[in-house]
Amino acid sequence: MNSAEREIPHRPQRAIFLLNVIIAIGSLLFAAITKRWVWTAVPVGQLFGFFLQKGDLCGASAFSEVLLQRDTRKVFGLWVAIVVSMIAFVLGSAAGLVTLAPKPLLWINDILGGLIFGAGTVLAGGCISGCLYKSAMGNLNSIAALLTIPAGIAFVEHGPLTAFSGSIKSVKSTASGGGPVTLSSLTGIPFWGWAAIFTLLTAAAVGFRRKLLPSEKSAPRGVSSRPPIKRFLEKPWKPWQAGLAIGLLAVFALLSSASSGRNYPIGVAHGVLHIQELVTENNLIHAFGPSPAGEVIKPVPAFHPGTKKITWWLVLVVAGLFLGALAAAGLSSRIRLESKPPAQILTAMLGGFLVGVGAGFASGCVVGNILSGWALMSIGMFLFGFAVILSNWIMTYFYLMGGTLAEMPATFRLIFKRRRDEQ
Repeated sequence: MNSAEREIPHRPQRAIFLLNVIIAIGSLLFAAITKRWVWTAVPVGQLFGFFLQKGDLCGASAFSEVLLQRDTRKVFGLWVAIVVSMIAFVLGSAAGLVTLAPKPLLWINDILGGLIFGAGTVLAGGCISGCLYKSAMGNLNSIAALLTIPAGIAFVEHGPLTAFSGSIKSVKSTASGGGPVTLSSLTGIPFWGWAAIFTLLTAAAVGFRRKLLPSEKSAPRGVSSRPPIKRFLEKPWKPWQAGLAIGLLAVFALLSSASSGRNYPIGVAHGVLHIQELVTENNLIHAFGPSPAGEVIKPVPAFHPGTKKITWWLVLVVAGLFLGALAAAGLSSRIRLESKPPAQILTAMLGGFLVGVGAGFASGCVVGNILSGWALMSIGMFLFGFAVILSNWIMTYFYLMGGTLAEMPATFRLIFKRRRDEQ
């Protein structure tokens, strides 16, 4: 470790994990006692941040590593999270526990936002959730990007681009019955049918890949005195393991969100914006969710120009995500403050602003629009995701790989040809 890198000692790192456990239990107890279910967002965020950090599941790096390292493990981890979420949503909906509410198809916003967002993730070194959990590890570039992400979102929602964003939102497509456009509304195949198709295709792809690749024999391990649960918590997870955990968490996140007056799975983009507004704004309306039975309900102030709504479920999820990632990084001894060149920090801030602008146009990020949006099979979110991947790859090619326009077709053919050959 060089002089510019500092690591937090082991004992405080373990204390952070225990503090997270106490906060999670306390939040659940407080929610149960007060019937303010918005507090269940805290453990949801903690688990989400813990899983993201253990699997190092950042959308930006997952997409970029396909080109840089010909490595699809993180992309597969994200896909596992999506498919498992689909299954969980099918079961939750069939049991009457959740009501599925896909986002509408605003195709100009989705594509434009995706293109800007994807380019920004490469410069920032992460998507919004990626910057959050990397900041908990002490990554200064991610911290710098987080400072400008809310500004980018506000630039679209409350600033110079508000009128333009509103005008293109008028280009809205609906299904034949007037609802959101989804794979089910387009094809007539029910939600559970598509979930079954994607599950079977994923299982078949895994089986096919296992047959093509030579079996890997794990290296002999010495006898460890650490309990298995401790080893599991301290070591990094494979991306698919983290994806499985996130997929299982999704339905509980939807239950928590719906009970708090927000019927949508996990999202973090607007939570980051709301935290910034809590610090910098005064004219706010606070949304905590439905009031407990018997509580005197205060009249909600009317909205007027300049008023901003703070959704506390999103705020608490983001705060919990940071705490959970901090706990995971602490257990793995990965909390280090590393110095970065000023040019990198400035680039990350520019990237963060673009990430925020893209999220503002598309009303979400990798978490809300890809992990949650694809699991709900929203066509608009598929458009956003494809635009993000395309833009991320183009920026990765030019910025990180130093490619040229003339060499682009040959380079991409070579990258994916090698990938096929390796399989």
